[in-house]
Amino acid sequence: MSHETLLKAGIVGTIVAALCCFTPVLVWTLAAVGLAAAVGWVDMIALPALAVFAALTVFALWKRRTT
Repeated sequence: MSHETLLKAGIVGTIVAALCCFTPVLVWTLAAVGLAAAVGWVDMIALPALAVFAALTVFALWKRRTT
């Protein structure tokens, strides 16, 4: 996977995970489709996903800078 692809995936993933963590977008979406009972476990998935995508972004920027 190229550095640019990693960087794009990291940035998009970080933005999506941040929207789900810090705004009620995911809660509204789950409620709209009738899955409001699943809101309780959202933080167990969204916060680690945010950390993984932020780490991926930092890694891609580091690799781009060293090459």
